[in-house]
Amino acid sequence: MLAGWLRDGLDPTAVWVIDPQPSDWLLEQGVHVNQSLPPQPALILVAVKPQLIEQALPQINAFGNASDTVILSVAAGTPINTYESMLGTDTPVIRAMPNTPAAIGKGITAISANSHVSEDQLQVADQLLKAIGQTVRCEAEAQLDAVTGVSGSGPAYVFYMIDALAAAGRAQGLSPDMAMQLAKATVAGAGALAETSEETPEQLRVNVTSPNGTTQAGLEVLMHDGSGLGPLMENTVAAAADRSRELANG
Repeated sequence: MLAGWLRDGLDPTAVWVIDPQPSDWLLEQGVHVNQSLPPQPALILVAVKPQLIEQALPQINAFGNASDTVILSVAAGTPINTYESMLGTDTPVIRAMPNTPAAIGKGITAISANSHVSEDQLQVADQLLKAIGQTVRCEAEAQLDAVTGVSGSGPAYVFYMIDALAAAGRAQGLSPDMAMQLAKATVAGAGALAETSEETPEQLRVNVTSPNGTTQAGLEVLMHDGSGLGPLMENTVAAAADRSRELANG
């Protein structure tokens, strides 16, 4: 995220980072590392593993209940009320759920805020998060569990699909290298086309499906009502969303 912000022109001297084990890359960026925080930061990004929340939040306790400082959390499975209980009930908190393609600027992040966050603060957070990809706003925090099931965990589903597609190619006689190259390029290309096309994914599918052709033969298996991809994906996303709810509830 920091790399994206710096690429977009953010002044490194306006950034303070608290990191017990800073990387060489971080130390070379010109940001303040492990120094005393400024008195009224506009935004504090909490980017730690959920199990470290109780260790991290006391370090920013002085900024709780401060209307001029918004807390932006990308800690998975940590609900807004955790921040409110540890920092103060009037603390402006935005919870964000990014995904791993953010590493190459191709992520998508869903955000949800409590009632103490102003529209200006939401726009600042939105702008910062756009450095790593697209953003969407949830109508309610509870939707973040579904977001986790779709886009948060979704890259792993796609990576597994690439492996499965390559394995199917090997089963049909392709070499391992060729099968994997074909699978990766097909998924990446189809995703890019779906994202940039004005046509819906459904219409794009119809466009490449000739009657009684090869694609139709494959889709008849993939779109089977009982054993096809539709019910499988519904069960997959539901399992991930349910687990997200369990983690949030302790």
